[in-house]
Amino acid sequence: MFIDCVQEAYWRRDLLSVLLAASLGEFYIKGKTSSPCIYMVQYSLAQSPEVLLTVPGKDSAKAREKAMDQLMELMDAGQLPTDLADGFSAKQLIEVKDLETDTANDEDAVTQAVQVLSNLATLKLKVQDSRAEALKVRAQVDILFSDKAVSEEEIASLKDGFKVLKSFAQVNLRYQEARAKAEQARAVLDEALKSPEA
Repeated sequence: MFIDCVQEAYWRRDLLSVLLAASLGEFYIKGKTSSPCIYMVQYSLAQSPEVLLTVPGKDSAKAREKAMDQLMELMDAGQLPTDLADGFSAKQLIEVKDLETDTANDEDAVTQAVQVLSNLATLKLKVQDSRAEALKVRAQVDILFSDKAVSEEEIASLKDGFKVLKSFAQVNLRYQEARAKAEQARAVLDEALKSPEA
């Protein structure tokens, strides 16, 4: 979660103001014409999700310690709506993530799923187009294991066919691998297409 810093401090380059702002968290200067921002992280409790503890920085052991300090202050002031279990620690705090970030991650997953399925469709067509010719070549391979005499033309034709056989085998292996990956992609799409009422 980002919050805007004091723009005046950025434009004036006032050292004291910048240091005061920096003491609150980390600066993320996006460009020369942009104001700096401070990264903030929020924590909540499983038993009291309405309680929000906001501290500067990213999720870390130090940030959780600061959130625990805030939590203790709420307890001392009698403002915590629930009692904490014995042995409650900073590790049990729940990080509250931005909904926009989660949505963007979901959209990226859908985009990747579509790309995986598109690749599977392309490989499937290639396999179908080359399967019949590859099977014909495979049938000719058996003449190498018989006692029947073969001509040079037959051997030359068979050698040319090996290229087709090799190409088909490689594409088919890629198709089988892509199909395994596509199972997960299909599940991602099913989840994205699920009705909210379901």
